[in-house]
Amino acid sequence: MKQIFSNQAPSAIGPYCHAVVVNNMVYTSGQIPLTIEGSLVSEDVAEQTRQVLVNLSNVLKESGSSLDKVVKTTIFISNMEDFPVINNVYGEFFNTHLPARSCVEVSRLPKDVKVEIEVVALLN
Repeated sequence: MKQIFSNQAPSAIGPYCHAVVVNNMVYTSGQIPLTIEGSLVSEDVAEQTRQVLVNLSNVLKESGSSLDKVVKTTIFISNMEDFPVINNVYGEFFNTHLPARSCVEVSRLPKDVKVEIEVVALLN
């Protein structure tokens, strides 16, 4: 098992790593819409979703994988009314490669963000 820490993603806000590589798989921690400096990117849900997916892409790259190798995503959102916007931005990153996906509304996310996403991917 190998722990992954990326300097191209915001630092963890707790005692965890960005991802773990086990055998031929990468399991990411949930990413929230923070910049590398640790600031919230915006209050806009589209911008938040885009930042989360950029962060995930950077973590996957550090892990030896990419968004094209994602087999499963889990999306946590604070308001299901935001789903259409989140889904549109998600489609910018996953338009030909379509991994399995779950999306659930939760009562609250870290730092009161609107979206958090985690993925499971294959290594390149």
